[in-house]
Amino acid sequence: MIDTRPDLLGKAEWPLRTERLVIRRMTLADIEPTWAFRSLPEVSEWVTSAFSDIDAYRKVFERPDVLESSLVIEHDGAIVGDLMLLITDPWSQTEVREQGNGTQAELGWTIAPAHQGNGYATEAVRALLGVCFGPLGLRRVVAECFADNEASWRLMERLGMRRESHAIKDSLHRTRGWLDGLSYALLAEEWPQR
Repeated sequence: MIDTRPDLLGKAEWPLRTERLVIRRMTLADIEPTWAFRSLPEVSEWVTSAFSDIDAYRKVFERPDVLESSLVIEHDGAIVGDLMLLITDPWSQTEVREQGNGTQAELGWTIAPAHQGNGYATEAVRALLGVCFGPLGLRRVVAECFADNEASWRLMERLGMRRESHAIKDSLHRTRGWLDGLSYALLAEEWPQR
């Protein structure tokens, strides 16, 4: 079957350049470099899927739907992290569903431990929000995390995202059991760099 979905991220010009970083679409050649840090226990602690080996990781990231929403962050030519930009449809009533299709995105990020503490995540996600509310023309961006993942929710707050929910023990962690979950969002009209 041929995938006939439009390239939703294609409305933006890639790579995206910030003061220190290059953000570009992930390619198959990026699987091993991203696996190098995503396989570390301190990283896999918080990501959605912890893969047992690179072959399992490769099988997921070779899928067109996953590769399409994945970006890498480079600093001085080295991959220091990755991003997910998944354009989604909001809940809507049937009669107006088409008006809402593709108007929001979910963001995710991972920074290699060796490069944490340098502000790369803040710089990269800020640039990505600019793309979301600029060339992609989205109206809403969301992100979620475990409440125990303080670094992640602090980043969302630094970028002006609003905490919309703190759910009690709604998120199942692979080793910690049921944890609280946090949801953040930002509307285009709230984006300070618009």
